[in-house]
Amino acid sequence: MTARLPVFPLGTVLFPGLVLPLHIFEERYRALVRHLVGLPEGAPREFGVVAIRAGWEVAPAGPPDRPGTAAGGGEVTLHEVGCTAELRQVTELADGGFDIVTVGRRRFRIAEVDDAAAPYLTAEVEWLPEPAGADEVADLLAARVISVFRQYLSLVRPDPQEISEQLPEDPTVLSHLVAATAALTVDDRQRLLAIDDTAGRLRAELRLLHRETTLLREVRAVPVPLSELAGPPAPN
Repeated sequence: MTARLPVFPLGTVLFPGLVLPLHIFEERYRALVRHLVGLPEGAPREFGVVAIRAGWEVAPAGPPDRPGTAAGGGEVTLHEVGCTAELRQVTELADGGFDIVTVGRRRFRIAEVDDAAAPYLTAEVEWLPEPAGADEVADLLAARVISVFRQYLSLVRPDPQEISEQLPEDPTVLSHLVAATAALTVDDRQRLLAIDDTAGRLRAELRLLHRETTLLREVRAVPVPLSELAGPPAPN
């Protein structure tokens, strides 16, 4: 099943269930917010958030030249898999911009991008499958991810207990939270978003968390501050 969606390129990856606040200042995206606010009651107020593979998030003034490019001809390449953002809160600003709060809803794969149908990019998208029902493998993996994630949080947060107590038990929700919360690269997050099954995403997260935890422990094992190592030797 396919659908036509407004598309918002960003330098980040959105996951289902995660909150994404945005400050809207470009006119083309102001037009997008006005379009969503003006939809009939009950209509889904959502747009696609897609991470930028290469190019600029903010385009200079001028009409777009062709699909997949930013206004003024700056080349922008998007990742194929994104997540819809559902509009939850809108605050109009004095300068005509907006502060909005959105929540990630459902994943999709871009089939075709169109920059001529509206002031903002739109795309024909294919909805990606989401897991349904119990999955014993995912349940087992979720328990392991929670354990490793708590170790990871103990290394990066001054008070990880408050966060670790709030970790969800649902494996799919957990997989999205870990992907969005861990200090991963955009490419790492994008690969996780593109994985269709929860068990596969959790397996990938275990590998990434082990990698990050090992690196953090090695950094903390340095016996003196790195700033001292970088300075000239002290006189004897």
